[in-house]
Amino acid sequence: MLTSPTTWAGDKERNQAKRIHDRLTGVTATNAILDVMEGMIGTDSSGKSAAEYAISLTPNPDVTPSLNPNAHYFYNVTLKNFAAPWTNEEQTVFTPLNDYSATVVGAIRDAIDFREILSGDLVYIGDVDGISSYDNNNNDHYEDLEDLGPVDGDLSDDTILIKAFQSNVSGLDTDATAGVMTSRAGAMAFFSDGTNRAMFRFTLINHLCTDLEPLKDVSRTPDRVRRDVSRSPGGDSRIFLNGCVGCHAGMDGMAGAFAFYEWDYNNVISDGNLVYRDTGHPKFDPVTGVSRKHNINENNFEFGYITTSDRWINYWRNGPNSLLGNRPGDSGTGWGHNDEVLDSKNNAIGNGAKSLGIELANSRAFAQCQVDKTFKAICLRDPNVFAVDRDARDDIVGNFTGSAYNMRGVFTDVAAHCKGSDL
Repeated sequence: MLTSPTTWAGDKERNQAKRIHDRLTGVTATNAILDVMEGMIGTDSSGKSAAEYAISLTPNPDVTPSLNPNAHYFYNVTLKNFAAPWTNEEQTVFTPLNDYSATVVGAIRDAIDFREILSGDLVYIGDVDGISSYDNNNNDHYEDLEDLGPVDGDLSDDTILIKAFQSNVSGLDTDATAGVMTSRAGAMAFFSDGTNRAMFRFTLINHLCTDLEPLKDVSRTPDRVRRDVSRSPGGDSRIFLNGCVGCHAGMDGMAGAFAFYEWDYNNVISDGNLVYRDTGHPKFDPVTGVSRKHNINENNFEFGYITTSDRWINYWRNGPNSLLGNRPGDSGTGWGHNDEVLDSKNNAIGNGAKSLGIELANSRAFAQCQVDKTFKAICLRDPNVFAVDRDARDDIVGNFTGSAYNMRGVFTDVAAHCKGSDL
């Protein structure tokens, strides 16, 4: 029995509406919701209007008679799970809401320039009676907010999850704030123990979608490699020259931005707090204010770099890793950000985590990473496999950078692309 083209088209558009809704909100749409979205796709075949309706929190009577009652699931579930793995070294989604993940949710909800995630004096906190206050020594505030559930603790409600200055709640100076990198959760995960290189590495993983190994470049200047790195591991200097330096030259050059940060805790790491340049604290140098761990194991190579400030240099603006920075049409100086000071060899230099966050967030890799992660979360596949997905990804990256880095638009663009064409 033949089916009329009209019936086929209706099935197609309804299936597309269902897929958009389910992928964005994670819950099943009612027939009434699907009727609205199906009608939108009939008018706007791209699916973008339907995707925006699925997550919209603001009524537009000229477009639809009412809001999608399931929109809040996008913020309380989809976005919270989207950001949760970035907040811990295990990269697990099974972690409580915290100031890092809440800030990502709020920034996407409010269409804030997403580059602020790595540099802004920005944090999102709960404004609900009966929950613990924000505390630099524990995560109770966010766990209490999460325990209220998606009604009383609704992250989509800008009267419940509100934007605040990080400096007002953390005690940091505005110049020392750097978005989620200086959030309590970020500091607990990546400034605790170690040498603060973890913050640099996981910022690459979480926000530039790469790790150190693919970025190895043994041709970069090794003058910022610290004393704790042996130049002859196992007695063989070739290992350093052909291996270790490939990561450390670039990483140590930029990780110096974190020299004034330390995670301070006694026995229970989750009860600690972030400390910044406290010359009276035993974990800091009393003269320079540098965290002592930046100069540990000085006898591994006594002629290595001694950290005395939070100066950083981006040697990856040159060489093969300059491709991380170049956006279409960029001149080739790399990293897509030309406001930082450049030295005579075109290496960007700056001081502190905030300026490094600006450098990283203005790279091509940052913009593409946000789209790639969204693609995997919504389309459930890597955009690099099929040519049609790669082309769409590149278009969406262009939309993202051209719309003041609005991540809400990335989610609706990606969901519209992945609505499918099946009947």
